[in-house]
Amino acid sequence: MLMLIDAASLWYRAYYGLPSSIKAPGGARSGAVRGFFDGLATLSRRFSPTEMVCCLEGNWRPEWRTNLIGEYKAARALEDGSEATPEGLDAQVAAIEALLPALGVATATHPDFEADDVIATLAARTAEPVCVVTGDRDLFQLVDDGRDRNVVYLARGISKAEVFDAEAVATKFGVAPDHYVDFAVLRGDPSDGLPGVKGIGAKTAVSLVNTYGGVNGIRAAAMEEGSEMPARQRQAIADAADYLDRALKVSTVVDDVELPLIDSSLPTGPADSETVEALTEQWGVGSALRRFREAVTAE
Repeated sequence: MLMLIDAASLWYRAYYGLPSSIKAPGGARSGAVRGFFDGLATLSRRFSPTEMVCCLEGNWRPEWRTNLIGEYKAARALEDGSEATPEGLDAQVAAIEALLPALGVATATHPDFEADDVIATLAARTAEPVCVVTGDRDLFQLVDDGRDRNVVYLARGISKAEVFDAEAVATKFGVAPDHYVDFAVLRGDPSDGLPGVKGIGAKTAVSLVNTYGGVNGIRAAAMEEGSEMPARQRQAIADAADYLDRALKVSTVVDDVELPLIDSSLPTGPADSETVEALTEQWGVGSALRRFREAVTAE
């Protein structure tokens, strides 16, 4: 089984899940580094992947997406366009991103795409079972029982991660995974800057999707003479036609990103011992790295 990890989701959960009192020998906060690799160890023990790729944010807010929806993730952007991050996290992210290849853990990224797109591309490339680890609801669109693709959702933390198959997605949101994007753009998603369709809340979005089969079916029904859809909803859908076109493109993951071939095998030993030793000493994370090595090399 190939485990595709949304690395940013994991290090954010580690950062907020561990106390700020955890410090490196030099005094810097180190909980995100420690928690990230302990998280990888926990996931490895629980799900026993045979392959693993940590997917990184090459571009957390791609211009091609903001050209479609100007407010896309705008709430998280600083004046210079960079992403606002909590105190002490940036240095820990740099350490994690240096440790992963040094440990022999595969990583993947693309400068014009988000980690979600990289994950979708790697999932599309393989016929093997895929487990996507993320805290991002957008990736529920990848859940596919027929192809053995599920999502390990980190919203409640790494140790309490929930596994979502198609039934679990439908139970939580009321729609099948292949219509999750339709539901999300209708309802809106403030965290991503998607306003949704005015007057269409979550319950109405679910009803419309399940009745008409997604945004395209909903729009066709709204335009149909004699449609049973209430007039208020028909007007709301008609008024939002341009938004729906743009939001669907923004919210649908790209699954054909140009990525090099990646060796996703689990590490059997460090690829760069000197870098591992130096960063282990700098950040004081020897125990976490040992637990990770033991987890991925366990029979």
